[in-house]
Amino acid sequence: MPNENGGRGGCLCDGVRYRVDGTLSDVGACHCSQCRRTTGHYFAAATCAKADLHFESDATLAWYASSPGVGRGFCSRCGSSLFWQREDADRIDILAGTLDAPTGLTLTDHIFVADKGDYYEITDGLPQYPQTME
Repeated sequence: MPNENGGRGGCLCDGVRYRVDGTLSDVGACHCSQCRRTTGHYFAAATCAKADLHFESDATLAWYASSPGVGRGFCSRCGSSLFWQREDADRIDILAGTLDAPTGLTLTDHIFVADKGDYYEITDGLPQYPQTME
């Protein structure tokens, strides 16, 4: 169930700290090659409105343009992957592992499973999509 109370989170070194003053979606997992390379495994993220995301500290926040019109936010000091966003969208993905516990969120599905790593199986019974859900 989405968390209507938002949440707080940050990177490993606390150079980036944020809060969400709004609804966080439940968590989706992406197994595409870019997300796997960015995180070291697969990408698990909740989504919120960009307008609901506020930074308490962002001195070390950096962005990498991983595809045309797509940015990945990370901490330039500790390397933590934090965000994924389409520049023209009003929503932003927040990596679930960067949220302070308890989140109250649950994993809902897996996308780009056709690209997943060969060293693991997805056995949680959640919906799996070869590419995206769209």
